[in-house]
Amino acid sequence: MADIDYKAAGVDIDAGNAFVEAIKPAVKSTFDANVIGGIGSFAGAYAMPGGYEEPVMLAATDGVGTKLKLAIESGKLGTVGIDLVAMCVNDLICNFGTPLFFLDYYATGRLEVNDAKAVVEGIAEGCRRAECALIGGETAEMPGMYSEKDFDLAGFAVGLAEKREMNRLAHVKEGDRLIALPSSGIHSNGYSLVRKLLFEKLGMSFEDEFDGKPLIETLLEPTRIYVKTFKALKSKINALAHITGGGLVENLPRVLPDNMHAVIDTSKIRTLPIFELIGKHVAKEEMFRTFNMGVGMVLVVSPDNVEAVLASSDGYEIGELKLGEKGVTLF
Repeated sequence: MADIDYKAAGVDIDAGNAFVEAIKPAVKSTFDANVIGGIGSFAGAYAMPGGYEEPVMLAATDGVGTKLKLAIESGKLGTVGIDLVAMCVNDLICNFGTPLFFLDYYATGRLEVNDAKAVVEGIAEGCRRAECALIGGETAEMPGMYSEKDFDLAGFAVGLAEKREMNRLAHVKEGDRLIALPSSGIHSNGYSLVRKLLFEKLGMSFEDEFDGKPLIETLLEPTRIYVKTFKALKSKINALAHITGGGLVENLPRVLPDNMHAVIDTSKIRTLPIFELIGKHVAKEEMFRTFNMGVGMVLVVSPDNVEAVLASSDGYEIGELKLGEKGVTLF
């Protein structure tokens, strides 16, 4: 007679099946005409779009970092899926790739169907905002690897670019202007410092009022997705940089030629209140190397395109490019 089964070992197959059924409506809401088949096959399938002369496939992967821990501890799981999509697709567009489809990986100690459903519904919302399809994923229940309520997320985005458009360095010139697209908040970087400062050092709580709402709502504000803005302004952008970990000083040089230097007037940056709070306890240099400081994406734009870009977006000018050693000067 058997003494133990898979469920007794901590893995509930029935819960996994119930989860797949629960997420079907959200997943299907992201499908477009290129999705082949449905949910439940061994692999997702997506037809190659036409209209490209030399199509190049691009892929990006990322997670949510320790922002996820705040979501788990607060029980507010509906937006971290948006963060997951955003961190991947915002990278793709920096190589002039249009996101096509997305896959996710959800690993947990014990599968709580409602919690996992909330996360995947957030991923589906992120895909709708990014105009890409959620065509597959994997859910792993691993008792002993994760504690009961803990889980981790990873995301994978695939896009398509025209080969001749990918090398943006050739388009970046002296005198180009730097246009900041506002971030929605901290996005998904720097949360180890945020948690250490706000909750360990300052003793704040999730429900403390901050900027007119509970602090946790500000901290879990989902990462902004810039795909639609990119599509609308693509012909007027020389290059663009996703401002993530490392801030402006480390991410902007990634799109600059070796002889080009970015000069940024920090007084023009529309810093968000959460960064003002953190900045009371963290040095300015460290702030700009850790956080986006209110700038989620930087567009490098020719002077004759600045007016059109500003008129068609919520962007604003923060600096320009000059000849010099590749890097960034903040003043």
